[in-house]
Amino acid sequence: MINIAVMGYGTVGSGVVEVINTNGAGIGERIGEELYVKYVLDLRDFPGDPVQEKIVHDFETIINDDEVKIVVEVMGGIEPAYTFVKRSLQAGKSVATSNKALVARHGAELLSIAKEKNINFLFEASVGGGIPIIRPLNSSLTADEIEEITGILNGTTNYMLTKMFYEGADYDTVLKEAQDNGYAERNPEADVEGYDACRKIAILSSLISGQQVDFEDIYCEGITEITVEDMKYAKAMGTTIKLLASSKRRHNRIHAIVAPCMLYPDHPLYNVNDVFNAIFVHGNVLGDAMFYGSGAGKLPTASAVVADVVDAAKHLNRNIMTMWKQDKLKLEDKGDAKRRFFIRMKGNAEEMEDDLKYSFGDIEVVRVEGLDDEFGFVTPVMMEGDYDTRAKSYEGQILHMIRIQDQNR
Repeated sequence: MINIAVMGYGTVGSGVVEVINTNGAGIGERIGEELYVKYVLDLRDFPGDPVQEKIVHDFETIINDDEVKIVVEVMGGIEPAYTFVKRSLQAGKSVATSNKALVARHGAELLSIAKEKNINFLFEASVGGGIPIIRPLNSSLTADEIEEITGILNGTTNYMLTKMFYEGADYDTVLKEAQDNGYAERNPEADVEGYDACRKIAILSSLISGQQVDFEDIYCEGITEITVEDMKYAKAMGTTIKLLASSKRRHNRIHAIVAPCMLYPDHPLYNVNDVFNAIFVHGNVLGDAMFYGSGAGKLPTASAVVADVVDAAKHLNRNIMTMWKQDKLKLEDKGDAKRRFFIRMKGNAEEMEDDLKYSFGDIEVVRVEGLDDEFGFVTPVMMEGDYDTRAKSYEGQILHMIRIQDQNR
């Protein structure tokens, strides 16, 4: 029997217990031993719930029990999660977590402790919820140099943008609907401002580079400025708009960004809708691969956590996780990235087209019926820094800019 402790009995923690109770027999067969939840740490009591007999309120109970071999951290936030996880690893207990904030901030250090102790710190559920991506990067794709990871990594924003695109609803309407359906928190900032996706792409960037990528260093733009008018232009152009988190390797440098992007139908992420997430990976040997599924939710996330517990149980005295060093990676400057841009502009296209071509090059004008006092245009490929410089000449006239994610490298 392998004893585990679950820290946090919220949505994911209760899901972890449920998954183990539901699939315990099959999990035991895969491990070769029974998996048993000995403790559940929470500040609250749960009268009437069978888990109550396992509830403890003091972390010391777990840390001082040598029978507990694996600790599951699903509390969220940095503290006390960081302290509890670090102490668990130092005590020789493997840890599985879904905590993206913890992994993004302290992943390199915690992996180093796990390696030193010959145990494991595993965090599959921290990036794609129920979508496997950490394990493939750590095992299946180790023969490749990963040149790009681009993903729809936040179900809330994908749900909102899908509604805006197909139903013509405005931002405030779809946000309220997402909150009413339980897809968005009362305070949705982490999702709609892109911070959640930014932490996730920071983790993936750290893994493919082997060095620490701080999410604060990644340019991050959310969906709060996306309008009904933007969606009308997207439809007229045959594109859709998605919040993408992207990390690309160029000449041993990594460029990372989180921002809304226009996608054409040939892009593999074009048809990823509703609350679903997807992650596109390009390797120099493999070529293209896609990972698609439920990126959040109680049981999908819990499934990924329990998969890590199974992995840890099968490797109790052997470290299996790829390292990333604590040395900080300097990211490529945002201004050096090359792409096309879609720009909405006040005014009359016929009167301004020659001037805009002089400034931006061979532009392609886009008009939408009913939007009479404005027009859109698509630039040729240019560096972000060049776009910023040229756009300054049109301050007060540019209504919005959205990047275009072309399917090429």
